[in-house]
Amino acid sequence: MTMQTRSLGTTGPQVSALGLGCMGMSALYGDADRTESIATVHAALEAGVTLLDTGDFYAMGHNEMLIGEALRTAPAALREQALVSVKFGALRSPDGDWAGYDGRPAAVKNFAAYSLQRLGVDHIDVYRIARLDPDVPIEETVGAISELIEKGYVRHVGLSEVGADTIRRAAATAPISDLQIEYSLISRGIEESVLPATRELGISITAYGVLSRGLISGHFTRDRQLAANDFRAYSPRFQGDNLQHNLDLVEALRKIAEQKGVSVAQIAIAWVLSRGDDIVPLVGARTRERLGESLGALDVTLDDADLAAIERAVPADAAAGDRYPAPQMAHLGSK
Repeated sequence: MTMQTRSLGTTGPQVSALGLGCMGMSALYGDADRTESIATVHAALEAGVTLLDTGDFYAMGHNEMLIGEALRTAPAALREQALVSVKFGALRSPDGDWAGYDGRPAAVKNFAAYSLQRLGVDHIDVYRIARLDPDVPIEETVGAISELIEKGYVRHVGLSEVGADTIRRAAATAPISDLQIEYSLISRGIEESVLPATRELGISITAYGVLSRGLISGHFTRDRQLAANDFRAYSPRFQGDNLQHNLDLVEALRKIAEQKGVSVAQIAIAWVLSRGDDIVPLVGARTRERLGESLGALDVTLDDADLAAIERAVPADAAAGDRYPAPQMAHLGSK
């Protein structure tokens, strides 16, 4: 495995070609093993992964504290190479319910103060609001992050799950390093207007959900029982006939993977890598075993024939079901 690097846009840092999305180590995918999670972060750093992604609302700060512990206990050289991306703004209640998003400048600075403390760092490398606050112009939110940059608390401005119009407005306010948004073989909505806009403006994509929350990993089965605290138990793509349809797509993809001697997960990640050097996939591995499999995608080369076969097996818009339950879909920025 050779770890390549890619740039987070024309204004952002150089990062590893794969990043590690750490959300599942704390929330939304059932119980996780803290010791194994920290070992997985260490293994990622040792393999050359530099980009670690979290959110201050992942288990109400638990994920940031976990990353902070992983960084404190990593060798100094590995700790210094780590770049931390943080999403903020999601409002939670004590029972875990979602209560909207807060992008007010005062709130931005407040969220940052707590994140710096939980992470145990003196700056955040990329800072972004998780979803657009409909009551606060993006210019105000981005402007507040810019003030944090001026004071040395943040290095770069990122965006998350917004549409082309918002991207353009944000970029007119401050340099934007990257847009974090879902992108995979079965979630290709960004190709119509978002990806052309980011490429025009020199903004990269950090793609989450590249395995669609395990759905196209090759490891998910129809009879798998999901815990009540697992997001997928309520996700439309994992329900009833939708699940069977989507797993049929996975089996079509498996045939191509087997012909190349790689796993389904590796070919799915390699497909995202093939979409352009301005796209950095975030892999949500929670164990060292799954991390090792994901890293193997870096050695998978897809030629034109492979890509054509993948398109036939899993055409754009082939998935059944929305990627989030209806209430959460309403919070995704489309403008």
